[in-house]
Amino acid sequence: MDGANMITQCPIQPGYNFTYQFDITGQEGTLLWHAHVVNLRATLHGALVIRPRSGRPYPFPKPYKEVPIVFQQWWDTDVRLLQLRPAPVSDAYLINGLAGDSYPCSENRMFNLKVVQGKTYLLRIVNAALNTHLFFKIANHNVTVVAVDAVYSTPYLTDVMILTPGQTVDALLTADQAIGKYYMATLPYISAIGIPTPDIKPTRGLIVYQGAMSSSSPAEPLMPVPNDMSTAHRFSSNITSLVGGPHWTPVPRHVDEKMFITMGLGLDPCPAGTKCIGPLGQRYAGSLNNRTFMIPERISMQEAYFYNISGIYTDDFPNQPPLKFDYTKFEQRTNNDMKMMFPERKTSVKKIRFNSTVEIVLQNTAIISPESHPMHLHGFNFYVLGYGFGNYDPIRDARKLNLFNPQMHNTVGVPPGGWVVLRFIANNPGVWLFHCHMDAHLPYGIMSAFIVQNGPTPETSLPSPPSNLPQCTRDPTIYDSRTTNIDLSY
Repeated sequence: MDGANMITQCPIQPGYNFTYQFDITGQEGTLLWHAHVVNLRATLHGALVIRPRSGRPYPFPKPYKEVPIVFQQWWDTDVRLLQLRPAPVSDAYLINGLAGDSYPCSENRMFNLKVVQGKTYLLRIVNAALNTHLFFKIANHNVTVVAVDAVYSTPYLTDVMILTPGQTVDALLTADQAIGKYYMATLPYISAIGIPTPDIKPTRGLIVYQGAMSSSSPAEPLMPVPNDMSTAHRFSSNITSLVGGPHWTPVPRHVDEKMFITMGLGLDPCPAGTKCIGPLGQRYAGSLNNRTFMIPERISMQEAYFYNISGIYTDDFPNQPPLKFDYTKFEQRTNNDMKMMFPERKTSVKKIRFNSTVEIVLQNTAIISPESHPMHLHGFNFYVLGYGFGNYDPIRDARKLNLFNPQMHNTVGVPPGGWVVLRFIANNPGVWLFHCHMDAHLPYGIMSAFIVQNGPTPETSLPSPPSNLPQCTRDPTIYDSRTTNIDLSY
């Protein structure tokens, strides 16, 4: 389950009866829950709706109805086989499990939302797609965004939105148009620079006004082009938090730990006798500060930390990359440049004192190709202080950061060839993954973890593992240390 102030990822083995209780504090809105093993998230996911406590209103007019809308990708295969590198393109995109009329096999299977003219609906929108950012638009209608990732936002009027994998948006839709039919549509955002843009049809659902003629033709939305970077950036950067709203807290001004993390794709040497399809005949690898994350196979990091078991991870994840360079215009000229192309493979984590304020500058690189990566932090929400393109300038760009009402997220898209600045308070003890939420990039190792040390009281300390915690197992026919994503915490 993706959200703040909870312990996540209980691995459940066949035959277990498992009861899971948790507290959610400081959040109202919509979150994504999902499996986190191999690619089971493709089909094992849903919306977690958090409403105000009884008797407390929303900070906006009460909607007539609430409607969950979940975006998905679908493959005509066993999803466990998607660990192939690179992952195959999905066969379809879905809205609430239906592919709509863009695919010949599903013309009569389209999500329909029936509305009453003049009424307002709260759309709880979730992007559960494995690997794709998605634009979303409704023909002839605007929506008002009122929350992102279960945190209230300043009402923001827009006719288009973009959600990275894992993100959620709550938006008010008023049925204020003429009685008729109107398509809603999603379209993949292709952010990788220099990659040919494929011809992709939108996936469509339908809004049907009460009283609409069955024979009437639906109005169609004018969708952005798939590589419309400016539209994606405009929506992402214009959201702000609702100052004074429920659970709002001001941005901490004092920072205890500053990190500058370069992130993107690098290369991994191709094994002898193997044909690899990556650049220079190598295979792809993830890179965070020139580290590719290696997933432990015999015990979770959380258990290793709790029981002080050595040899599972090292706590030496660096605060800076090993080399400063032109991050967005990489050229291989020296041996050091070659070193940056081949990141070190290591289970490397960052240890943080309880209640510290951490600031992270995430800098996308062009070592392989600039691309938007949705970075997701388990266990916390974070303030998003600013976005930009090019190389982050700690003097010029720091002056532009929003310290008054920044948006809050648990997943944020780093602009292609750009940067984003995050800040969070490490007040949740334990081991917390920080990773790209495109599942195709998890086998590459675009991830690390934070270990938040215990606080001064039992309530601020990590509880012991449950007595019936299933143990890690490894199936060599499915799992491989370079091509899988195993649960890392209890």
